[in-house]
Amino acid sequence: MINLNDLTSPLAFLKTRKSGSVKALGLPGPNPGQISEILDIAVRVPDHGKLTPWRFVLFEGVARSEIGKVFAERWKVLYPDHGEDSIAFQRGLFLRAPVVIVVVSTAGPHVKIPEWEQLLSSAAVCYNTVLAATAMGFDAQWQTDWVAYDPEAMAAMGLKGSERVAGIICIGTATVPLEDRPRPDPQTLLTRWVKA
Repeated sequence: MINLNDLTSPLAFLKTRKSGSVKALGLPGPNPGQISEILDIAVRVPDHGKLTPWRFVLFEGVARSEIGKVFAERWKVLYPDHGEDSIAFQRGLFLRAPVVIVVVSTAGPHVKIPEWEQLLSSAAVCYNTVLAATAMGFDAQWQTDWVAYDPEAMAAMGLKGSERVAGIICIGTATVPLEDRPRPDPQTLLTRWVKA
């Protein structure tokens, strides 16, 4: 847990942050009060025009298995040749973490604010959700999956109209130690602009 009275702690946290793996997330997950706090932090992002171009759909408890039944049925339609193992995997898609938060982008045409900026704001919400959960001592992974792009799966999750899934945030506690991955050297990605 971060000690916010120690000014070096937030930087140390950011320098060592790594995603959990949904393949190894177990109990405990955040309780209702912690979920509320995670979402309070999640919305503290840049939002040009104060449009709030995002919202959340929460899956916890039995809701995870209920939506899984819908995913499995849809998978059978999309891939009728796939076997029971594949269908069972889809049925358990949201059971891999105790809490799943779907961040929904509600971005759309606006007279002043480009849709691209609204989408970027949704991405910032996803990352803030991961950061908040991790700062609380949980592990989290931001992902998508086929359900984020299939119209029927999206409708089953409660999306409507032109809404899109910005991210599926899986939150729990890692059941195995988290491994870091090699990170790029930012200096190799940096161009210093100079006037020609």
